[in-house]
Amino acid sequence: MHITQLNRECLLHLFSFLDKNSRKSLAKTCHKLLEVFQDPLLWSLLNFHSPAELKKDNFLLGPALKYLSICWYSERVKVCNIEDWMKNNFQKDFCNRHENTVSDFLLEVCNRCPNLLSLTLSGCGHVTDDCILLLLKNCPNLETLKLENCVRITDQTLEAVTLYGGSLRTLHVDFCRNITQTGLERVREKRPSIMLRAERSANMIPDNKPEKKFMFEKASRKLVQL
Repeated sequence: MHITQLNRECLLHLFSFLDKNSRKSLAKTCHKLLEVFQDPLLWSLLNFHSPAELKKDNFLLGPALKYLSICWYSERVKVCNIEDWMKNNFQKDFCNRHENTVSDFLLEVCNRCPNLLSLTLSGCGHVTDDCILLLLKNCPNLETLKLENCVRITDQTLEAVTLYGGSLRTLHVDFCRNITQTGLERVREKRPSIMLRAERSANMIPDNKPEKKFMFEKASRKLVQL
C-alpha cells in the first residue's frame, strides 16, 4: 500500500511522530500530504529551541495550538541577559539581530491562538512585561505559565497575573532576577490557588542602573552569577 492510500486519520497520526522539518519535507511530495500538513489538528503543540526557528515556515500557527514552548539554552543567552547599558557594540549588534523575534512571535500567538493552555519561555531575555500582559489578556484559558531566565520580566508581570490570570493554575518565574519578594507575596495573596515557584528570582541582583563609581563592582558580581 502506498502512503497516500491511507486515510486522513492515519496520515495525521504518522505526521505526529515527525519533527517540523520532516513534516514540511514530506508535505512537498504531493498535494494530499500537503493538506495533511496544513490540518490544524496537527499543530496543537509546538516546541522551539532557538529564536531562529520561529522564522521558519515549517509549522502552522492557529487556534488549535494549546501547548507552546520556546527554550533557548545556548551560551549566547548570556549576552541577552546583560543590561543594555552594560553591553559593548559587539553584544548590542548580536542582540539587535533577534531582539524582537520572540516578542513578535508571541504577538502572533495573541492574535491567532486564543485557546492556548500552556506557555514555557526559557532564556528569552528580550521578552517584556507588556508582551506577557497581552498574552494573558488574549489567551484567557492559559493554565500554565513557566518563565525561566527571562531577565526583563518584573513584578508588572506578576501584577498582570493577579488581574488577568483567572485560569492560571501553575506559575514559574525561575531565575528572573527582576522579580521581587513583594511581587511574589502579592500573587500568593490575590491568587492563592496558583502553584507558584520562583527559584532564585527574588534573591538575585536586580537591574537598577548604579552610579558610575559602583558600575564595575556590580558588573563583576553579575558575571559571577552568570
